[in-house]
Amino acid sequence: MPEIIRRYVRVVDRVSDWAGWLAASLIFVMGATLLLDAVTRNVINIPVHWAIELTQFTLAAYYFLGGPFTLKHDDHVRMDLLYSHLSERGRARLDLITVWCLIFYLGVMLAGGISSLQYAIATDERRFSMWNPSVIPIKALMVFCLVLMLLQAFSLVFKHWATLKGEPIA
Repeated sequence: MPEIIRRYVRVVDRVSDWAGWLAASLIFVMGATLLLDAVTRNVINIPVHWAIELTQFTLAAYYFLGGPFTLKHDDHVRMDLLYSHLSERGRARLDLITVWCLIFYLGVMLAGGISSLQYAIATDERRFSMWNPSVIPIKALMVFCLVLMLLQAFSLVFKHWATLKGEPIA
């Protein structure tokens, strides 16, 4: 494989690891927010109305940021009836087929995400609640993470192709 492809794979893998680390740290943010909500609601009887929605937004960010990390580490769900019986090159062939399906799906999702983000910006879209937060930041993060997942999917294409050529990229 050319050095530029190897470098691309290394950089994208590093960014995916960083996104996964950031996603994992969001668990603590969600826990702290829910603990604050429980204490203010039950101990001092002053509920904070934004805590649950902030936790929902944080959970969405957790899922979005975890996507590239999950792809990189091959931790996604797979039907393993035939896959586990294939050779390494057979798995690479099958993975090349499925990763192109994933790229198509992510491309459609990205187009929809960009359209949704543009609408949110144009209309200053907000959640209808007492807190009334803007949805622009979470939609922007969704688009950013879809781009990261697409970059990681192309990294997988290069890795599987290299495996088929007999020169795997670590």
